[in-house]
Amino acid sequence: MPCWYSEIPLFTATSRHYVDRLFDPDPQNVLQGVIDMKNAVIGNNRQKANLIVLGAVPRLLYLLQQSSSSLELRTECAVVLGSLAMGTENNIKSLVDCHIIPALLQGLLCSDLIFIEACLRCLRTVFISPVTPVQLLYTDPTVIPHLMSLLSRSQHTQEYITQIFAHCCKTPEHQTVLFNHGAIQNIAPLLISPSFKVRMQALKCFSVLAYENAQVSMTLVNVLVDGEQLSQVFVRMMQRDKPIEMQLTAAKCLTYMCRAGAIRTDDNCIVLKTLPCLVRMCSKERLLEERVEGAETLAYLMEPDIELQRIASVTDHLVSMLADYFKYPSSVSAITDIKRLDHDLKHAHELRQAAFKLYASLGSNDEDIRKKPILESGVIELLCSLTQSDSPALRVNGIWALMNMAFQADQKVKVEIVRALGTEQLFRLLSDPDTNVLMKTLGLLRNLLSTRPHIDQVMSSHGKQIMQAVTLILEGEHSIEVKEQTLCILANIADGNTAKELIMTNDDMLQKIKYYMGHSNVKLQLAATFCISNLIWNEEDGSQERQDKLRDMGFVDILHKLTQASDPNLCDRAKTAMQQYLA
Repeated sequence: MPCWYSEIPLFTATSRHYVDRLFDPDPQNVLQGVIDMKNAVIGNNRQKANLIVLGAVPRLLYLLQQSSSSLELRTECAVVLGSLAMGTENNIKSLVDCHIIPALLQGLLCSDLIFIEACLRCLRTVFISPVTPVQLLYTDPTVIPHLMSLLSRSQHTQEYITQIFAHCCKTPEHQTVLFNHGAIQNIAPLLISPSFKVRMQALKCFSVLAYENAQVSMTLVNVLVDGEQLSQVFVRMMQRDKPIEMQLTAAKCLTYMCRAGAIRTDDNCIVLKTLPCLVRMCSKERLLEERVEGAETLAYLMEPDIELQRIASVTDHLVSMLADYFKYPSSVSAITDIKRLDHDLKHAHELRQAAFKLYASLGSNDEDIRKKPILESGVIELLCSLTQSDSPALRVNGIWALMNMAFQADQKVKVEIVRALGTEQLFRLLSDPDTNVLMKTLGLLRNLLSTRPHIDQVMSSHGKQIMQAVTLILEGEHSIEVKEQTLCILANIADGNTAKELIMTNDDMLQKIKYYMGHSNVKLQLAATFCISNLIWNEEDGSQERQDKLRDMGFVDILHKLTQASDPNLCDRAKTAMQQYLA
């Protein structure tokens, strides 16, 4: 007879024995029971789960809070609870549901340092879990000032409390509470602590306190740590010989202070230290998380500043480094750790997202820089290949990036995009089942068809296919937004010198424009009227012939009706078009 079933009751019986000992009338037996439980749960998630299910947590919390319990027993209870918290997220949920947080916070009022450290260690483990509501730290207004007062007790209290603050500061309100209770003055000296863990957690505190907070950032600029300006302490922490986590977090602190207006963008600590440090974080030698954080922080730093964008674009081959983000992990990966490779494969999309943000930031204000992410790095080919992905999210991101690159770009960039994407893929994307992909593709097409020489050149090469695609969309079951964008493309084509003939010689397309001028949706009426306005504009060659043909087709009557439209924009557009006939 198979005996597998007998093992589970045996295991549960052992767990039951541990819980039963917590109720022994002899305090010494209870203490020994808690110590044995502590040894049994170390590294054993199954045992932890069993003990929680069997009701160990309420009893441990009861013993921890009893003034009649010895300090040793109370401390051991806190240690076991801390060990249970280091299991699964379900364990944490169970502990929080049993009101572990108020019990441990109450324990901090005790004067014994070893007990305080055990409570803080457990609180730290509970609070850094994503399933714990951080608001529980702020429920009792006496908690934050008391934690501040405990910072001076030991390196352990410093490490645990700053880690709790760093994880529980999520909103401007949290920043204000910590700031008002002296977080800056109390935590700044910890940046030169002999303990690396304390220095690191203090640094993380400042990064979350300064993020998008002018009050904190302006205060930090004037803080001295052992006679040295705080910004210079952060600069030293970015040196290459420091651990990567420290370099990156110090760079974030300075980035946030700069974005909040506390440090000038042309300050040496930004231009010569922070920016190069963040560029280093983007190199392929760094771990995936470091590259993501580095790229996102760099994008945030230089987003509003054209000079920082210029400097970044020529620093350490940044543009070609970003191209690697899209190839990661490569087929022959340098990662020999299978777990790391599996993790990275699952999170590779985060790397691509970070690269998109950085590309967008690099090219947001300067055409020369945009031409340089684009033409020199081979990124267009990479983005075009993303548009062929099975993942709709990747297709959207790829086409979105191409759309941004085409915006107000010169002809060389536009030609390169059309060449790399290929007309077949462009028209495949125009029939993509994902609306987001379709909208971004229409946006790309609209950006490619801007300025007359560009419109005429693109339409002379691909006019037939583009007109077919426009026809299919206008005839299909698409949203108002999709059809509006398509009519805007048609209006751009109508603005070309030679391209407009592709509309004028296509009676079927003209009938579609007429239909949308009489549509019930104002947005579609406005876009269709724009098309006609461009076709009949007086100052251009052949305008008289076009006006005559469109009058014969009944467009003047429709325009006349639209001059009485209730929508002021549509009414004005129709009047402007009518004036072309009267001029």
